[in-house]
Amino acid sequence: MFRPTGFSDLAQKRVGIYGYGLEGRASEQLLSGICELVIVDDDPKAGVLVTSSGGLEELMTCDVVLKSPGVPRRSASVVQLEKNNVYVTSSLNLWMNQVDRSRVIGITGTKGKSTTTALITFFLQCLGEKAQRLGNIGLPPYDTSVDTSTGWLVVEISSFQATDLDVAPKTVALTSLGSDHIDWHGSLEQYRSDKLQLTRAGGEHTTFVPNSEVVRSESSQIGGTVVFVDSETSTLTEDLHLLGEHSHSNVALALEVVSFVTNTPRSEVHATVSTNASSFVPLSGRLTLVATKNGIKFVDDGLATSVLPAVAALDVFKDDSLALLIGGFDRGVDYVPLAQAIATRTRPTMLLSMGPAGKRIVEETLKINSEIAHTSFELMDEALIAGTEFLGTSGVVLLSPGAPSFDRYLNWEERSNDFARAVTN
Repeated sequence: MFRPTGFSDLAQKRVGIYGYGLEGRASEQLLSGICELVIVDDDPKAGVLVTSSGGLEELMTCDVVLKSPGVPRRSASVVQLEKNNVYVTSSLNLWMNQVDRSRVIGITGTKGKSTTTALITFFLQCLGEKAQRLGNIGLPPYDTSVDTSTGWLVVEISSFQATDLDVAPKTVALTSLGSDHIDWHGSLEQYRSDKLQLTRAGGEHTTFVPNSEVVRSESSQIGGTVVFVDSETSTLTEDLHLLGEHSHSNVALALEVVSFVTNTPRSEVHATVSTNASSFVPLSGRLTLVATKNGIKFVDDGLATSVLPAVAALDVFKDDSLALLIGGFDRGVDYVPLAQAIATRTRPTMLLSMGPAGKRIVEETLKINSEIAHTSFELMDEALIAGTEFLGTSGVVLLSPGAPSFDRYLNWEERSNDFARAVTN
């Protein structure tokens, strides 16, 4: 079986690109003219060969197939390809095998990946270092428009991507471990194992992890030289305009990673970042205040597409009356922890549910507390009207869905944009 260790090995080969999203298009642009390409997607609307209509058979004829993150590693199509001795890997894996890993910082975790990626990049830049954020937070690092020849490469890596990596960056940060993408991974245990694959991949590396009970319970699955990091206790988190206890952990991880890779005392990194903290712009969709109207705050936490970040958002507003927009596409995760967090709130709370996930979250919540106010909605405007009527003159209308948006939106950004539109109308 042909096993490439970098893009140069693909010259004159027949290469399949399986999945024609952002990563697939970047792979096509990179490899065009270098090798013979076969491009396949499950979606007939993608404008390429369709998996179920001869596309899989074409992939069978390839020397190697580059799988996009959206294609499950254990899907029937991938299993069939591998049974037919077709090597299935990813462009990110090939890139990682040929890049100078000492300049790569990989960030993964159930929640906090994007924020921690942005923080590490910002902290490095505060120290005068060249750094760019890549991966899920931006462009694939192998995109032809990206210059990776110098500086730090801070790459956000999802559990989908981690499963395909056989070599790790020199520095790895794990932000958290919860439950997510069970439909893709098959089980919670498999999800966590796949997520932690980044830390177990080959090559000498240091892994920074939060000093939490959940992470320590999985320590046997964490690879590399492991460094446990306590949450930040100073006011730096607030100075960076970040909310919530989880943000203190993200800031602490960023401080430790930047101190390590630059060989700069942590206190010096802290001092330099503190001086520049006011210029940091938090990422959208992460506890972002959209507007305040008649005493009611409207907060967009739309990137909270799994249980863990939604629970964290509830803790941030534990002292406020709350109208919570919850739900979306149901990918089979355990919603009991979220239901418990909602049901045990001491302040007035109303659930505004959307999609099949919202229905299930409400059902689980009512099993614990049958008095919780709730209603479902189809249009975002309907939800905001119901929420503001419930709150009256004070409180928070919070979009923290705890589920993906695919039941009615293209992605989380489209859902957040709809929330902002309805708020500002």
